[in-house]
Amino acid sequence: MRLRAILLAGCLLAAAWTRERGLLSQAPQNAASVRNPFEKDEEAERAGAKLYLRECAACHGSDREGHGRVPRLNRPDVREAPPGELFWILRNGSLHYGMPSFAHLPEPQRWQIIAFLRQSTARRTTPVPNGPNR
Repeated sequence: MRLRAILLAGCLLAAAWTRERGLLSQAPQNAASVRNPFEKDEEAERAGAKLYLRECAACHGSDREGHGRVPRLNRPDVREAPPGELFWILRNGSLHYGMPSFAHLPEPQRWQIIAFLRQSTARRTTPVPNGPNR
């Protein structure tokens, strides 16, 4: 009985991790090697914060906390994800996860959003200080 409980707990933990990781697990392996031309560029991070507000905050919240079935984007695994995986997600989206494609945005703007999402916590830019979540 104890072994069954341990196995069940392990399965639930794995399912929660997969659900939380969501689209990050869907990006093809070769996406991980693509680099962000704006990595650690503070101006690009500020531009990305503005773009995030315009393009992403309606679903993910201005504080990146998500809500309902919409995932949080302020998680360490998002911040530490290879930029190419995040770019793949923005370009392709996923009908299964309810994530639209942002291929309509010029490539530099998508990279700026990624620079904002991955910025170090030491220089964290908040799009709307104490702003609403929606």
